[in-house]
Amino acid sequence: MATESLILEVQNLKKYFPMARGFFRKTVGYVKAVDGASFFIREGETLGLVGESGCGKTTLGRCILRLIEPTEGEVWFQRSNGEKIELTKLHPEALKNLRREIRMIFQDPYASLDPRLTVMEIVGEPMKIHGMAKGRELEDRVKRLLEVVGLKAQHMRRYPYEFSGGQRQRIGIARALASDPRLIIADEPVSALDVSVQAQVLNLLEELQEELHLTYLFISHDLSVVQHVSDRVAVMYLGKIVELGNATTVYYAAPKHPYTEALLSAIPQADPQRKLKRILLKGDVPSPIQSPPGCKFHPRCRYADTLCSQEEPTLKDVGDHHYVACHYAEQLHLEGVELYD
Repeated sequence: MATESLILEVQNLKKYFPMARGFFRKTVGYVKAVDGASFFIREGETLGLVGESGCGKTTLGRCILRLIEPTEGEVWFQRSNGEKIELTKLHPEALKNLRREIRMIFQDPYASLDPRLTVMEIVGEPMKIHGMAKGRELEDRVKRLLEVVGLKAQHMRRYPYEFSGGQRQRIGIARALASDPRLIIADEPVSALDVSVQAQVLNLLEELQEELHLTYLFISHDLSVVQHVSDRVAVMYLGKIVELGNATTVYYAAPKHPYTEALLSAIPQADPQRKLKRILLKGDVPSPIQSPPGCKFHPRCRYADTLCSQEEPTLKDVGDHHYVACHYAEQLHLEGVELYD
């Protein structure tokens, strides 16, 4: 792995939300939303981040941009000039300048756009903040961005309520592109859209990536969507990355973590004649307030033994830059999605 090709490195990132009780609001515990997540993204690729709802995916994405301040850990970003910067230590003014290169597409296209602003003001705001354009030049750049995402120039004087969900998400994409970013964090960008509209937005994101040489962190709970758009996949469980590897390897060839195997078994097959081998996990997801000892997945794992309940596994390379947090990753023979014509 060439270090020079890495655009983002996340090391042992944590976000604990304090719980307060009583008249004096004394802290009595913490919700461990992100609990030591580590991964990297190469320049020009798409890393898909998947996991059950509530596992910490959105919190992780927001911590990278410091929309939520992380509790602990490091986030290294390589700028276009080759300089590596640790984002968690940056002064707010320096962070503001850096956000020109890292942008976010939010999950809800209805809540993420200010209803009081026109499309011109929404898409043009990043360029104003970063001093990139003003006046007629600003208007021309907004027009071009709208055309890039499949909207018309005359739409720029309208308000968000005048658009459908798919059109609103396109406006959100145009806003993310306004500052010429290198890395885009896409947080469930299609989950609130109809299936037909999802395909349009996903195709648009792929076209933009090729044309503008973008890098994506694509957050989703939809495994089929992630498989379609991702070069590599990171699987998250209870605040931790439990598997990270090439998308084709993880999905079809050899998933190495029992949780990944269970997730993949839930993907619907296109052929109704084929029987699904569904793996039903026992019990519920443990509380992020009081995590179980050892491996966090062991209470629900059908392969778990005494070691799993006593010692927490580390994320290790099992070959070919395939990282797994499981004591028996190299002994288990797990099944991926069945690949057929």
